[in-house]
Amino acid sequence: MSKKHNFSAGPCILPQEVFEKSAEAILDFNGIGLSLLEISHRSKDFVAVMDEARAIVKRLMNIGDDYEVLYLGGGASLQFAMVPYNLMKVGGKAAYLDTGTWAAGAIKEAKKVGSVDIVGSSKEENYSFIPKDYKIGAEYDYFHCTSNNTIYGTQMKTFPEVDTLMVCDMSSDIFSRQLDFSKFDLIYAGAQKNMGPAGVTLVVVKKEILGKTERENMFSILDYNQHISKESMYNTPPVFPIYASLLTLQYLENNGGIAAAEARNEAKAKLLYNEIDSNPLFETFCVEEDRSLMNVSFKLIDETKKEEFDAAWKAAGISGLNGHRSLGGYRASLYNALPIESVQVLVDVMKSLK
Repeated sequence: MSKKHNFSAGPCILPQEVFEKSAEAILDFNGIGLSLLEISHRSKDFVAVMDEARAIVKRLMNIGDDYEVLYLGGGASLQFAMVPYNLMKVGGKAAYLDTGTWAAGAIKEAKKVGSVDIVGSSKEENYSFIPKDYKIGAEYDYFHCTSNNTIYGTQMKTFPEVDTLMVCDMSSDIFSRQLDFSKFDLIYAGAQKNMGPAGVTLVVVKKEILGKTERENMFSILDYNQHISKESMYNTPPVFPIYASLLTLQYLENNGGIAAAEARNEAKAKLLYNEIDSNPLFETFCVEEDRSLMNVSFKLIDETKKEEFDAAWKAAGISGLNGHRSLGGYRASLYNALPIESVQVLVDVMKSLK
């Protein structure tokens, strides 16, 4: 069976060597005669995996030991609750930027913990842009934003200067572009968008910001400090997704790191956006200045062409191009592992539509 051109928004495309090494580990991990799926998470073989998985994040992000790296369960959706639970003071409030469905989900959960101010929103314009005219003062316990919006195809190109803690959900564009990661006090990301399979969530947190909420009797499973003290093993960690994420990050590091990935991602996005802009049959859902490099959401201007276009891209071996059910249209996710050759195949199909 020939390999498909995988534009899925998540679970995402991963490098072929990650699949191969993961498959080997499932059959026999490190030559120990046991599968990765059946070894103890306390074994020296997996402890070494966890240690390196945490260390490589710090290397790629160029951050120091004042940060802690955690691999947790529950997806980014659990972080919607853990962030306010750990950072919002009793009687305090937080500032949230509303840029899409996942940002709205984070806002909904934070309101169950304390007071939330929505400092900017593009909801009334169907999330077609990133709000920019807002200020975040010291009256907030933290500011929360979502760096990339998979459904609507928007992305924050810059981040504000704030007088409080900065928290960012980077689920869908983490490790895809160079950033000053030291600007952020807490970063979280579901692995399945750009760095591994579903089942594990990355949390990068500055240790000094924790333990200041004055919240008593915190649930241990929701307490970042508990997970830090147990080195991401407060409970049994999702062993296989962590290992596959490590392999993915090693692949990234061995192929030029984030800087090289960013250059490749910019080239892929430029190729596809140029075709959309020059082809009278297509248009994007969002304003040009906020277009995502990771998720290109677009639509047919003439819906009578839909059946023909759908048949053409499927015949070309393209998979995962349908847009999110809440928006419709199409969505091409250009995650790190997607080769530019796959983007060219899609562009050629678009060019052939008359």
